[in-house]
Amino acid sequence: MSEALARNGETAVAPGLSDFMPGGVLSPEPDSRVNLIGQDRDGLTALVAEMGEPAFRAKQLYHWIYMRGAKNFADMTNLSKAFRAKLEEKFRLDRPRISAHQKSVDGTQKWLLRYEDGNEAEMVFIPETDRGTLCISSQVGCSLTCAFCHTGTQMLVRNLTPGDIAGQVMLARDELDDWAQTEEAGRKVTNIVLMGMGEPLYNTDNVMAAMRLVSDGDGIAIGRRKITLSTSGVVPDIQRVGEELGLSLAISLHAVRDDLRDKIVPINRKYPIAQLMETVKGYPGLTTSRRVTWEYVMLKGVNDSDEDARTLLRLMEGIPSKVNLIPFNPWPGSEYECSDPARVESFLAILHRAGMVATIRKTRGQDILAACGQLKSESQRIGKRERDRLASIRAEKEAAVGL
Repeated sequence: MSEALARNGETAVAPGLSDFMPGGVLSPEPDSRVNLIGQDRDGLTALVAEMGEPAFRAKQLYHWIYMRGAKNFADMTNLSKAFRAKLEEKFRLDRPRISAHQKSVDGTQKWLLRYEDGNEAEMVFIPETDRGTLCISSQVGCSLTCAFCHTGTQMLVRNLTPGDIAGQVMLARDELDDWAQTEEAGRKVTNIVLMGMGEPLYNTDNVMAAMRLVSDGDGIAIGRRKITLSTSGVVPDIQRVGEELGLSLAISLHAVRDDLRDKIVPINRKYPIAQLMETVKGYPGLTTSRRVTWEYVMLKGVNDSDEDARTLLRLMEGIPSKVNLIPFNPWPGSEYECSDPARVESFLAILHRAGMVATIRKTRGQDILAACGQLKSESQRIGKRERDRLASIRAEKEAAVGL
């Protein structure tokens, strides 16, 4: 214990932070009941059968959990008191806990979410006049090492489970008082983007299981076309996501030449641009009304020339596309700067003259470090020791994904 409360005739030592963390001597006892958040219909059916209850109880549970957002079994009024008591004894309905909540001057909100094992991930809500977009995480930390991304400087701690991922959406509904609404009646969360912490296609099975719950019309009921999965280009599972779920697709491209993309998006060394483009071209369901989004962060003097814009157009030829130009959000230790506004406009004009749908993404939540690439806890200046540490993390992560 920081031998915190031990007294053995000696003066008690004040408890430390570690004493209150999971596994610490002052941490609460873990709840051994099964968390039903993340269970699909089959899982609930199996659990109900083990309890000796009829199968239709699973359908009722599914409705209460995912359609109604019930936080406790007592609210499930069409279930008998005896069954509710049995549920309470064996199960729970836990969302992630909130470690911190910030609200930007522009209305953007960011939550730091803590999971049962003490690990944390972030979630961001971006309100707009015609939609409300929830940006969710797929990993604690990140598998990849994109050079311009602050989140990419973190080690990968673990993949989030289906319950961890779906639980983010459910918690957002709780926080925004959004359960009773339908989209037509003013639902606040209308769109989901898997653009938070982590690379979704290095956690494909869990991400897809969670998105089945989120998109189910009898569940959370956010349509699959309003769910966008963003990948840095993990080629093998792109087609699978399209065939099995039909989610909207975004590609974090950021460079149009392999030599440059190898440096700033290192997964390119494994899946180069030509292979990525060929895979995206075959993504199911792409039409002029349903395009792939190419995300392109604007880095001063690196990837923002007129020739880069023209090369980008050639790469996208034959692929229904739209381009999202993203002003770079600086962070401590980054070697990059944001392209000048005039340079961004010139790049955009070349795309527009060619008839390409393209926009400059408006930076949101920058004052609370909720903007693109900024999902990492605190901002600080860094010295050589920290730079060396980040270089070591980068090398370890790249080795882990075979780069």
